[in-house]
Amino acid sequence: MTLRLGVNIDHVATVRNARGTAYPDPVRAALIAADAGADGITAHLREDRRHITDDDIARLAAELTIPLNLEMAATDEMLAIALRHRPHAACIVPEKREERTTEGGLDAAGQHNQLQHLVGELGAARIRVSLFIEPDPRQIEAALRLGAPVVELHTGRYAELEGEAQAAELRRLADAAALAAKNGIEVHAGHGLTYDNVAPIAAIPQIRELNIGHFLVGEAMFVGLGEAVRTMRAAMDSAR
Repeated sequence: MTLRLGVNIDHVATVRNARGTAYPDPVRAALIAADAGADGITAHLREDRRHITDDDIARLAAELTIPLNLEMAATDEMLAIALRHRPHAACIVPEKREERTTEGGLDAAGQHNQLQHLVGELGAARIRVSLFIEPDPRQIEAALRLGAPVVELHTGRYAELEGEAQAAELRRLADAAALAAKNGIEVHAGHGLTYDNVAPIAAIPQIRELNIGHFLVGEAMFVGLGEAVRTMRAAMDSAR
């Protein structure tokens, strides 16, 4: 089964916003990634708009010919934006103003009541709902109760560890992927993945999609975004 690659273009917008100009354009980056073999584009519209903006989302929705995955906080404001632009998918993520990037997974079990109406309304609009969670059976069971068709497993801890600790976290991710798939939930994964650590994650047979951004945008400074995407695509395919 082919493993899909979603390319997150948030940090193209981070570089743009550092100078307050229109360059570099994250929509242009999305189109380059698509031409290089990306299966989808991911963009996180944060509440503080620190990188991706509302205009970026509108342009991505209008110009992309591959699926747009909108990462969003569990708020009514973001729900309204998703319903207005109707992306292919919406991934609900935890969000804190003081964090540099998304830190850890969503507490789907503890936020059931808050999430229930978002999952329901997004699903009713035929937007594929994903919950960004830790590889924890309790969170997978919560996703099942909420009726979320997809979970994205947080690989950030795996990416930061080494040796036996990393191997243990990899087993935890594999067990979580197997549990979710057994219960009819599609499994994605992402955060902190690079050329060096992607293969063991890509080899987990139940995982259908990887979402990768920061590393690819950084690597693009040296080799170009198209080449970075093609190299990641090849690494993922080899692991399968």
